[in-house]
Amino acid sequence: MSDIELAFAHPEARAEASAGGNPRDRISLRDHVVEADIGAFQKERGHKQRLRFNVVVEVRPVTEPLEDDVDRILSYDRITEAIADELAAERLNLLETLAERVAERILAEPAAMRIFVRIEKLDVGPYALGVEIVRSRAERPLQKPGSEGLEAVHPLVVFLDNAAIHDAGLSLRLDQLQAEGPPLILTVGPPDLPRPETGHRPTQRRIDLLAIEQNAWALAARDPRCVVVATRTEIDWAMRRGQMVVWAPSKLVLDAVDGPKGTDPVSLALWLAETLSAEALVVHGKVAAPAGSRVPVRNG
Repeated sequence: MSDIELAFAHPEARAEASAGGNPRDRISLRDHVVEADIGAFQKERGHKQRLRFNVVVEVRPVTEPLEDDVDRILSYDRITEAIADELAAERLNLLETLAERVAERILAEPAAMRIFVRIEKLDVGPYALGVEIVRSRAERPLQKPGSEGLEAVHPLVVFLDNAAIHDAGLSLRLDQLQAEGPPLILTVGPPDLPRPETGHRPTQRRIDLLAIEQNAWALAARDPRCVVVATRTEIDWAMRRGQMVVWAPSKLVLDAVDGPKGTDPVSLALWLAETLSAEALVVHGKVAAPAGSRVPVRNG
């Protein structure tokens, strides 16, 4: 039997297969069913479906007496919390992505050595569709505090209105902002052009977000330092490499579990700043700085 077959097999089968070896202790979560909005197809958006999780974690042997103390083991709650936290972080298209993120989160626990994750969709038909992965601590070594993977990065989020985008002094303005030190994330609103009006809120929201993204590309064309990005991974990667980011909001906004409902560009910029724990939000142009923010807001 393969490792992943053994992971979900009956304990007797695992014991027989590992006889004479040095098998690790395991903890497991079986048939954990939750509802989530997930899927790559349009018909799956906005509709929760049932997911079934089976997780087995191989753990580091405990060298000291347990003394019946829950703090000395990897608690089962860590597994269910990892699942809940990843589902709450953002809407995902792929079970593969969800499985990877759950595995990565659990392997961050000091006791976890190897993990087997099986996730199945239960509502796609008279069957279950799913993925199975196995990941180990050796593949994802622990990072020391202060390393790139754990170092906190607090960007400066900047909203530019259309006058600022097309101003002849744009490059100088960006120079001044860059000189402040933190990584720059630039946000914009829609261009001053007519947009289709659908009278249908979900489709209008997408049209408005796409208009903002068109303007993001227009800004990027004004200065070669600007890089348009759409995902959290792209943002993190660009910030850590000192790139000047222009945010294309559709993916993050539409995938957010508890994200902004409207498309007001300054409100979107504030939401991004709070999501990224930004150092500040700088608002350029004749727009009102939002009140009640969890990050400092100032006019540029």
